Amino acid sequence: MKFAHLADCHVGGWREEKLNKLSVEHFTRAVDICLDENVGFVLISGDLFDVAMPGYDIINEVAKQLARLKEDDVGVYIIPGSHDYSVTGKTALNILESADLCINVCKLEDNKLHFVEDKTGVKIAGMPGKRGGLEKEDYKRLYKDNLEKEDGFKIFMFHTALEEFKPRELEDVGCTSYLDLPKNFSYYAGGHVHYLFDVVKEKYGKIVYPGPLLPNNFKEIEELKRGSFCIVDDNSNVKRIFLELKKGVLSFTVSGSSASEINAKIERLIEENDFTDKVVTLRIVGELEEGKISDVKTRDFVKKIEEKGAFYVLKNTNRLEMKVFEEIKLQGEVKDIEKELIKEHLGQFKIDDEEMLTEMLIELFSQEKLDGETNAGFETRITNAALNSLNLKI
Repeated sequence: MKFAHLADCHVGGWREEKLNKLSVEHFTRAVDICLDENVGFVLISGDLFDVAMPGYDIINEVAKQLARLKEDDVGVYIIPGSHDYSVTGKTALNILESADLCINVCKLEDNKLHFVEDKTGVKIAGMPGKRGGLEKEDYKRLYKDNLEKEDGFKIFMFHTALEEFKPRELEDVGCTSYLDLPKNFSYYAGGHVHYLFDVVKEKYGKIVYPGPLLPNNFKEIEELKRGSFCIVDDNSNVKRIFLELKKGVLSFTVSGSSASEINAKIERLIEENDFTDKVVTLRIVGELEEGKISDVKTRDFVKKIEEKGAFYVLKNTNRLEMKVFEEIKLQGEVKDIEKELIKEHLGQFKIDDEEMLTEMLIELFSQEKLDGETNAGFETRITNAALNSLNLKI
């Protein structure tokens, strides 16, 4: 007996249409592999979709793949995740279950779960994930005796981060403890945390996170570079299956202290690399001492990489900044302080009559509204005066 363990598929979760279609392709490829591997059943531990009720096209594509599994007599067992959970119960998962394409194993009544038994004899139960980790309290209230005393090969599906094994980015976030899970299960099929992890804990069993079926954001593509899921045998041995993003991922981090330096580095990497049918991440970082952020020709570079055959290019400039002017602490009259500050920073903007112009603008922006003058009139007067001072027209 073998089974597949998927989680965090987020089908339809990308805004970019190409990557959105890729999420459907990855789900289809996973089903292909499950059928080739002759698995007895498939587990999806939350976030099959990215929202509770995605568009018709996305539901339809997923339904087609689940129908292929059904035709081959492969059962599909799911739990809602934090993205496809709904307090009203109105989710696309209900539509799929009503069509007899899957079974939601979250059979929770009065804090008590009931098992669903697969044709292989494996018994499955599970808890849903909720937004903001609200499922944490559900585990504390959960009645566990019936779950722990049940005999046979048992699987517990969950969609939550576990305190003892959480990744670094969740270091300051309170999570569920694995001690709150019911004991004596053979396999714990986790989801929600997008990383690859497994561990065996005494009195519990093997706890596994399979990773996302498709990386779900820039950072995940940059770090994980591929999707994944698991094929598991009846001894809970885990084989990880990896799904490459098209012909692979190329990730670049470019830094520099000037726009010209960064531009030159990116031009060089574009010349030196083959981008054919690859997903490319371009992260630009640094503190610019010369030039402006807008001087970095990001759009031009994305276009050039696409012209060299890249499947898709993602860019990130969140850590690209202008050098912050050094703070100066002065004492004295306001006008004297203003003059010293102006002199301290002269030359940074490379404009004629910088000192006189700066003093004039400070004086101009210090003016107050005239008696009877409206806010709109005041703004227009000051704006026009500033433009005239700069010899500009609108």
